[in-house]
Amino acid sequence: MNLTKKNFHFIFCKWCFYLLLLLSGQVFLNHNTVMAQAKSDLPAGLRISTFDIDVTPPVGSHLAYDTEINKWDLGLRAKGVVLLGSGKPIVMCAIDWILISNEGMDAFKNALAIAAGTTPHRVTVHVLHQHDAPMYDAGAEQILLEAGIDPNLNKPMGYKGDFARETIRNLAVAVKNSLSHTQPVTHLGLGQATVYKVASNRNIYGKDGKVRATRYTTTKDAALRAEPEGVIDSVLSLVSFWNNDKPVAIISYYATHPQSYYRTGVPNPDFPGIARFYRQLAVPDALHIHFNGAGGNIGAGKYNDGSHENRLILATRLADAMKRAWDATQRQPITASDVEWIVEPVSLPPAQYLYQMQKELSVNDSLLLKNNDVSRKMAWLKRCEAGKKLDIACLKIKNARILYMPGELFVEYQLAAKAERPDLFVAMAAYGDLGTGYVGTTEAYKKGGYEVSELASNVAPEVEGVLMKAIRNILHK
Repeated sequence: MNLTKKNFHFIFCKWCFYLLLLLSGQVFLNHNTVMAQAKSDLPAGLRISTFDIDVTPPVGSHLAYDTEINKWDLGLRAKGVVLLGSGKPIVMCAIDWILISNEGMDAFKNALAIAAGTTPHRVTVHVLHQHDAPMYDAGAEQILLEAGIDPNLNKPMGYKGDFARETIRNLAVAVKNSLSHTQPVTHLGLGQATVYKVASNRNIYGKDGKVRATRYTTTKDAALRAEPEGVIDSVLSLVSFWNNDKPVAIISYYATHPQSYYRTGVPNPDFPGIARFYRQLAVPDALHIHFNGAGGNIGAGKYNDGSHENRLILATRLADAMKRAWDATQRQPITASDVEWIVEPVSLPPAQYLYQMQKELSVNDSLLLKNNDVSRKMAWLKRCEAGKKLDIACLKIKNARILYMPGELFVEYQLAAKAERPDLFVAMAAYGDLGTGYVGTTEAYKKGGYEVSELASNVAPEVEGVLMKAIRNILHK
């Protein structure tokens, strides 16, 4: 950044920013005290608690792309579980936001770890990636503040984090309070079902193997909608935790971009949130949580011409698959000894174009003024240069392996993980730390397309080797 701009005003902003992070909940509890309470107050054996809060910003807030002008019947939720009894507590949280990344993800994980009496490595936070929703990247926000730029000045991305910090505080309180209402976990349920006429690959390839067209979430072109579905994972996976005959938490995993239409200025959970709500009504005593799988190059474009009626149609189809997976669920007894949380930290290679961008910003801040998303890219590069790693995590429970991945992953990673261990029940949640942007395969970077362009991907093609090595190591432990 241009050092001449770091005058008293910007230094003051920086210290205010740090104070806000402090107040966000990262250090609002004494960690050792919470750990001691978690160990002494809870009964022995495998137990679970659930949490669910509204994370819809107030009218007038800046969403990812637009200013919020109204609210919808269904708001945005942050839902999750805390598993206790197998080592330190494990926290799994899904949020109806478009992205959380870099220092923003650190803030969420640190606060929830303290609240649950565990460590950040045993916390996983993922967005569902709805587009009429907020985002949080404290690193990007800091870069903009230090340059004297309003974090919400430029579109498409707004990085002012006031509401995010309020959300972190509220979510941490919800997680901590949930520990007073744990239930035993006696059984694990696993089920799967095919989702029909929802997902299709976004990329249409020409005879030369290169991307010739991108079938976005809304596809007006009938010829592109008529193209085959392409490479997808049509399977929805369902994991449930039971207290004897009573389901306590039901968690679904399915890979696709979650948009029917957006840029409305009205925050909403789109069709996955509606499907989740349907299933919550059908099985009201269990909390239903949904995670988006490796859907970076997957969307509803083949089945969505942008008509607003399609939101209900897509939701109904997804809810139907959730019901069939529920009906197909097979239960088995479990104990704390059947549960293990495996983490493999990885260093992902940053895209080479980021270094040129960094060089230009060392001269002046004009790039930041053109597009706020440059600040997220620079926050990511700064973390890479500092040696920061991202966690590849896995819930190993009986014959199930649930992978929790960073980035807007291509579906090929999910399919490869399932092929690696066809003898196991393998599911995947992506859209963890989105500092990476899109994460394609090595081959995808050769074929081109929006997802692997400088606009969208912040990692180098070598990323596939790093991620697949970690996935294999975890799945064979």
